[in-house]
Amino acid sequence: MNGSAEASGTAAEPAGGKKRGTRRFPLWTRDTARPEGGGRAAPGDAPAPARQWPLISVLAVTGLGLLLTAFDVFRIGTMLVGLALIGGAVLRWALPGVGMLAVRSRFTDMVTYGLLGLVIVLLAMMAQPDPWLRIPFLQDTLHFTVR
Repeated sequence: MNGSAEASGTAAEPAGGKKRGTRRFPLWTRDTARPEGGGRAAPGDAPAPARQWPLISVLAVTGLGLLLTAFDVFRIGTMLVGLALIGGAVLRWALPGVGMLAVRSRFTDMVTYGLLGLVIVLLAMMAQPDPWLRIPFLQDTLHFTVR
């Protein structure tokens, strides 16, 4: 090394007076970075609900599903909750900025929303009585584990 880096972990100013960037992490983190895609989903002059429409749409479908579940339409309501999560995964994949729907990295959000949504939909379809989906090996597995 030519001695141009300081001990604090930031780059020193070269002879030209312009600060040279470094790829090294700083010794002290002062702030947290926004998740990738965590910018506004609409321009800054739009009202707050319009800037957060991806999150509001996922929450609206989830609320409708919970309302249906409360009115004893359990299977359809629960499937709507799962489909809302799958929709959140699709929005996270398709849009460059999704506002507060972005929590972690794009990949982690997509996998988390997608898997949870899929599991909720599958469990709703397998719920008793009269399941819409039957997986034969699950009943055999249950009978094998519970005696």
